[in-house]
Amino acid sequence: MLTTIAALLLVLVLFYLMSSIKIVRQGYQYTIEHFGRYTTTASPGFNFYPAFFYRVGRKVNMMEQVIDIPGQEIITKDNAMISTDGVVFFQVLDSAKAAYEVSDLYTALLQLTTTNLRTVMGSMDLDETLSKRDEINARLLSVVDHATTPWGVKITRVEIKDIRPPADIVNAMGRQMKAEREKRANILDAEGSRQSEILRAEGQKQARILEAEGRKESAFRDAEARERAAQAEASATRAVSEAIETGGTQAINYFIAQKYVEAVGKFATSPNAKTILFPVEATQLIGTLGGIGELAKEALADRPSAPAAAPAPAKRGPFELPKA
Repeated sequence: MLTTIAALLLVLVLFYLMSSIKIVRQGYQYTIEHFGRYTTTASPGFNFYPAFFYRVGRKVNMMEQVIDIPGQEIITKDNAMISTDGVVFFQVLDSAKAAYEVSDLYTALLQLTTTNLRTVMGSMDLDETLSKRDEINARLLSVVDHATTPWGVKITRVEIKDIRPPADIVNAMGRQMKAEREKRANILDAEGSRQSEILRAEGQKQARILEAEGRKESAFRDAEARERAAQAEASATRAVSEAIETGGTQAINYFIAQKYVEAVGKFATSPNAKTILFPVEATQLIGTLGGIGELAKEALADRPSAPAAAPAPAKRGPFELPKA
């Protein structure tokens, strides 16, 4: 009998000791209550709290967790209906507050995020909700994190997964994008045409400037050539005047005969001239040639005389005039 009672007491003691040992897993914390009142927090590892006097209140997950925000129908500032969903990442920093400051932490976080999502996106236009997703995430993170601070929770990230406008708005946005692209293309074409016209006008302007400079240089060269020709003509005239002054009428006859012979030579070499008509009297030509002969004799008078050669028989050319 005594052995049975001792064995029973031993079993009860072992059961009591086993009930008093609390093994907390890594990543969790247990709240310990003393007759229903929070006393302390059990850290991961071995913990001993006498049974019946102490018990585990809440098992709090201290790892970073994620809550999926279901799809929401939201009306934007410009009265467009859009569907959106997202995710919230959070981590419990104070297990006692997370256990006793809020009744259901996960439901509270979900409702709080959904409400603020409607508030933030409802205050923006449709174009802003589609283009400013980072701004929406930042505003949601700030609001939700501030609201969950008394719960001992840190909101690490809020992300909008998808924003779905209605089909008619999507079609309208597609047409708007196409029109905008066509507008930019037309603007680029106009800019290209404008630049082309400017470059063409600049080229024509430069060409006219160069042409004017060429005409200016050509006129300068022509004037310089005429000036030099005039100087040469003046020098020739002065030389002729001096020759006439010193040589008398014989020099005049020489120059006239020279010009006459040159003119006759041009008539003779012309490919269209078959017949030459002399517009002067034969006696005038003979007088002119006689003057030339006298000049030649005077020029050769000072030279030593050479033995005379036998005179050759005179031949009359096709244009030779008869002697008087």
